[in-house]
Amino acid sequence: MGNAEHPRKVVLTIAGFDPSSGAGITADLKTIAAHGQYGTACITAITVQTTQSVLKLERLKADLLRDMLEALVEDTPPSAVKIGMLANRELTLAVADFLRRFRPRNVVLDPVLQSSSGMALLDAAGLEALRGELLGLVDVVTPNLAEAEKLSGISVRDLEDMKSAASKLVQLGAKNVVITGGHLKEPSDVLLLGGDSECRVFKGEKIFTPNTHGTGCAFSTALACRLAEGVELADAVFAAKQYVTNALRHSYSLGKGTGPVNHLFRMHSRKA
Repeated sequence: MGNAEHPRKVVLTIAGFDPSSGAGITADLKTIAAHGQYGTACITAITVQTTQSVLKLERLKADLLRDMLEALVEDTPPSAVKIGMLANRELTLAVADFLRRFRPRNVVLDPVLQSSSGMALLDAAGLEALRGELLGLVDVVTPNLAEAEKLSGISVRDLEDMKSAASKLVQLGAKNVVITGGHLKEPSDVLLLGGDSECRVFKGEKIFTPNTHGTGCAFSTALACRLAEGVELADAVFAAKQYVTNALRHSYSLGKGTGPVNHLFRMHSRKA
């Protein structure tokens, strides 16, 4: 029996479980697989969720998350880590402790604060722990407009606001910041490297589709995958943005609400 091809990199995702698989752990694993890498996963919370809304949320115990992370990092050390929904203060502090102890490389934080249907996915104490304890431990944070506004305290409505919010997040301790502007009329992302004074703008293409569930998860995980490969941050941001654009372009309707992006579009289209 021949030897199977060894996966290029291991990428660890720490996030919640969305049973509709548009976002969260399962979406992250699809994105990691789409990049030809091997995904490991630690679940922070389980949701009752459909394409229409989040109906219920059950958080895992912080000690269980610590045990999962420690076991995984000892057995399959990751080349990158993506952090998504953390749900509360205890889980946020457990992840911060993990990062301090094991110092994994290429850590991407997608600060999931609220579902599109309005349910809070991180409590107020958790938000303060994220801002005060976790933000400075990751390599890059990737908020959308609403998340950037909550984290920075700055109203974020346009490109100039995004630049101001990115600067504020660096002042708060973030090493590097990418604010995603998919909801803008012209979808542009802003990158601020911690050592720079000027932001870099990545302009994008507006894809008109109702199937947008999981874009933030797909972007942050794709970014982690590129960083795992040794790609420089600016180039990784560009590649992740292109991946999400194609995932939106090849998305499909599913369920009665907002359908998912097509994380595995490369399997279905040779032109992508």
